[in-house]
Amino acid sequence: MAGHSLLETITDSLAPVHRDGHKFVAIGLAVTLLLLWLVPTLGWIAAIITAWVIYFFRDPDRVTPLRDGLIVAPADGKVSLIEKVRPPAELELGDDERVRISIFLSVFDVHIQRSPLAGRIIRSLYVPGAFLNAALDKASEENERRTIVVETSAGLKVAVVQIAGLVARRIVTFADEGDNIGVGERFGLIRFGSRVDTYLPPGAFPAVAVGQRAIGGETVLSDLRSTEPEREARQH
Repeated sequence: MAGHSLLETITDSLAPVHRDGHKFVAIGLAVTLLLLWLVPTLGWIAAIITAWVIYFFRDPDRVTPLRDGLIVAPADGKVSLIEKVRPPAELELGDDERVRISIFLSVFDVHIQRSPLAGRIIRSLYVPGAFLNAALDKASEENERRTIVVETSAGLKVAVVQIAGLVARRIVTFADEGDNIGVGERFGLIRFGSRVDTYLPPGAFPAVAVGQRAIGGETVLSDLRSTEPEREARQH
């Protein structure tokens, strides 16, 4: 773009640190300064770790599509699994099979979660559990997790499950049961590697494929108005 300076290009690529990460960054900076004074070599190692913490807690803005019928990805990461399942009883979504789309977040992905559609949070439930590898299928039912169910004004219900992984030990939520939430609005965060499952409404088809990279708040997981069948894709 004409008139766009190098400094503007660099600053445009930077993202603010989410408030949940401020205390971790502060601790990292304090330890870094102390070690740089006492043991410089360790201080530089601490500086690298602190830089990674800043990177981990980044919270970039997203451009969210607003058309009715679109369900957007609640998280950044790789689409690791798409399958039809009966939702767990804890979700209170009935016995009809739904498509579950799992997104695996590495420690290098943005870890802010966003609402896949606009509506009211009718259920928010924390379930203690194990800390298995989040990429495993059984992590959906055995790992520590928190579920929110969002219901639209038309009565459609979509569940999003934040699942802790091998490294993650803390699931944070910013929205409560009974709150109204907009599509793409931030509702939670997982530290420090994890998985997010989305249960689509019955009859909905996925608009993504396994192996695809999803961008939270932007990538369309499903279009309820579309008659397109489940997509076929290949990696190359």
